[in-house]
Amino acid sequence: MKLAPAQLGKHLQGALAPVYAISGDEPLLCQETADAIRNACRQQGFGERQVFNAEANFDWGNLLQAGASLSLFAEKRLLELRLPSGKPGDKGTAALLEYLARPPEDTVLLLSLPKLDGSTQKSKWAKALIDSQVSQFIQI
Repeated sequence: MKLAPAQLGKHLQGALAPVYAISGDEPLLCQETADAIRNACRQQGFGERQVFNAEANFDWGNLLQAGASLSLFAEKRLLELRLPSGKPGDKGTAALLEYLARPPEDTVLLLSLPKLDGSTQKSKWAKALIDSQVSQFIQI
């Protein structure tokens, strides 16, 4: 579901969504939005954080494995996925769709994306992310 940046503060005071996606071409505003989500996660007991950079040879199985495995250090985890190209490819699309279909409990996934153009927003993975009941899509 789409979430306006102005509504984020109020939204973060309640229960957190399993997935957040931040998309935009204003690096400072995107960083501040991600910081607000990270801070809300910390306040709600998310004690472990894993960061993945999905570049050319990224193994998407690592993301799915991290979501499926139990945390060693904390009950709740924050997984961050940085997708600098804004295009996950076929394997990434399959992994994101699988993750969205069954997001792990006690885990928040934070995706950082560049501004998505119109054709990318119509792609299968982006539509699933924007329209999913388990995700909040924030366009900056």
